Amino acid sequence: MTEALRGEGFGILSDIDIAGAMKKKLNLDMSPYRILGACNPPLAHRALESEASIGLLLPCNVVVRQDEAGEVHVEFMDPNAVMDLVGKPEITALASEVRLKLVKALQAL
Repeated sequence: MTEALRGEGFGILSDIDIAGAMKKKLNLDMSPYRILGACNPPLAHRALESEASIGLLLPCNVVVRQDEAGEVHVEFMDPNAVMDLVGKPEITALASEVRLKLVKALQAL
């Protein structure tokens, strides 16, 4: 997934191992579950220039998890739904660009 995201201009700012944290903090075993904090710097810059508080909604989180049957799932929140909270047309347009890039990364898998 990180390579697919890189192909769309995203870098990974954070890689949170939820399963590892649950094991360490609660001694619980769970299937692999990671949250990747993906950022496309040019798009993030445009968003921050338009709305300084948008950092509350960044980066784009991508979940990579394995279910009990061993199937791997890759999921992300629709940027359109989140960025519409800002209420600015330029942010709405930007969210559509981000969504398109995330969908392309998923299709590249």
